[in-house]
Amino acid sequence: MAQSVNSGYLIKITLVATLGGLLFGYDTGVISGTVGSLDSFFVIPKGLSETAASAFKGFLVSSALIGCIIGGIVGGLVSKKLGRKNGLILAAILFLISALGSAMPEMFLGTLGELDHTFSTVFIVYRIIGGIGVGLASMLSPLYIAEIAPANSRGKLVSFNQLAIVGGFMVVYFVNYFISRSGGSDEWLNTFGWRWMFASEVIPAALFLGLLFFVPDTPRSLVLRNKPIEALKVLVKVNGEKEGNRVLTEIEASMNDKTSGHMFSFGWLVIAVGVLISVFQQFVGINVVLYYAPEIFKTIASGTDSALFMTIIVGVVNFLFTIIAVKSVDKYGRKPLMVIGAAGMAVAMLSLGFVFFCGATGYLALFCMMLYVASFAMSWGPVTWVLLAEIFPNKIRGKALAVAVAAQWISNYLVSLTFPIMNDNSYLTGLFNHGFAYWVYGVMSILALLFILKYVPETKGKTLEEMESLWK
Repeated sequence: MAQSVNSGYLIKITLVATLGGLLFGYDTGVISGTVGSLDSFFVIPKGLSETAASAFKGFLVSSALIGCIIGGIVGGLVSKKLGRKNGLILAAILFLISALGSAMPEMFLGTLGELDHTFSTVFIVYRIIGGIGVGLASMLSPLYIAEIAPANSRGKLVSFNQLAIVGGFMVVYFVNYFISRSGGSDEWLNTFGWRWMFASEVIPAALFLGLLFFVPDTPRSLVLRNKPIEALKVLVKVNGEKEGNRVLTEIEASMNDKTSGHMFSFGWLVIAVGVLISVFQQFVGINVVLYYAPEIFKTIASGTDSALFMTIIVGVVNFLFTIIAVKSVDKYGRKPLMVIGAAGMAVAMLSLGFVFFCGATGYLALFCMMLYVASFAMSWGPVTWVLLAEIFPNKIRGKALAVAVAAQWISNYLVSLTFPIMNDNSYLTGLFNHGFAYWVYGVMSILALLFILKYVPETKGKTLEEMESLWK
C-alpha cells in the first residue's frame, strides 16, 4: 500500500480530529481533582446515611457517563445523517456548554456566585451534556481518522487519538494541581477552586470548534451520503490522483455490495467481539484509577496537593507508554500488545489488592499503580480504539461502532458507580482493607487476555474494505 503523498495535510487533519480525543480525556479527567470538593460541597450537606452518601457521591462523579452512553448510542445516527465532521462540531458545542454550566450551575437560574448543595441536580445535568459530547467524540474521532488514513499508517494515526486522550488527562491533572495550589487551602478548593477546574475546559473546546471548520469530511462518509466527487477530492489530496481513484472505486464497490446494511448482516460474532473489547477495556478498572486517583493517593500521601501531584505522575506515565503503542501498533500488530498489556494489568491489580490488604501502601502501592497504568497505556488504551475503528465492515461501521462505544460507556458507568460502594463499604474494608475492588479488576484482566487470544483477529495492514473477508 502506497504511502500518503501529502502526509503533512494528513497529519494536520488528524491532529484536529484528535482534539476530540483530548477533550474526551480532559472532560472525564477534570472530575478527578474535584471529587473531594464535590463531596464536601454537594454530598455532605445533604446529611445522608453512609451507603446513600457513597452511592450519591459515585453518581455525582460518574453522572457524565450517562451522557457518554447517550452520545455513544446516537453516534451512529449522527455520523450517518450529519457526517463525521458535523458530528464532531456538535460534540465541540456540547463541551463548551458543559464546561460553563458545570462551573456555574446557577447560571440562568439565580445570581452568579450564590451556589449551594441544592443545585446538585443542575450540576449533574450539565455533566450529562458534556458526557454526550464525550460519547460522540469517543466514537467519531477515531472513526474520522480511520476513514481518512491509509491502511499502512492507520494504526499509528488512530493511536494518536488515544495519545490525545491521555494528553487531555495529563494536561487537566496539571491544571487541577496548579488551581489547587493557587487557592492555598482545602476550604478555598471546596468552595471556589473546583469551579475553575471545570471552567478551564472552555479553552480547548473553543479551539476544537474553530479548527473543525477547516477540515473536510471523510471519503467514506461522503460516499455514504452520495457525494462521490467530494470524496474523490479528499482521497486525491491525501493519496494522489492514481491511488485516490483506486481507493474510491474500492469504497464504492464495498458500499454497493449486495450484503444488506443491517446490524447482523456479517454475523453476530463481529458485533460480539467489538462489544466485548469495549466491555473488557472498562472492566479492568482503568477509570477507577483515572477518576479516583487523588482519593486513592490520599491513603498514601498526606494532603490534597501531594495526592494531586502523584496523580500528575499517573498522567505522565500514561502519556509516555501510549507513545510506545503509537510506535509499535503498525509494526508488531494489535494482538501482541493487547495480550502483553492484559498480563501486566493482571499482575499489577492483583498485587495492588494484596498491598492494600496487608496495609503496606506507601510507595509500593504507587509502583503497582504505575505498572498498571503503563500496561494499559501501551495496549488496551490505544489499541482498543484502533480495533474498534477498523474491524467493522463499511456498511455497518457507523452503527456497529456506536453499539460498541455505548457498551463501553455503560461498562465505564458501572465500574465508576460501584467502585466507591466497594471501596467505602465498612464490611469489605474491615475484611480486605480496600483491596477487594483491585482483585476484581485483576481477574477481569485475566479474562480479557483469554478473550483476545481466542476471539480477536489480527487486523494489521488490512484496508477497511478487506475487513469484510474476516467475517464473511
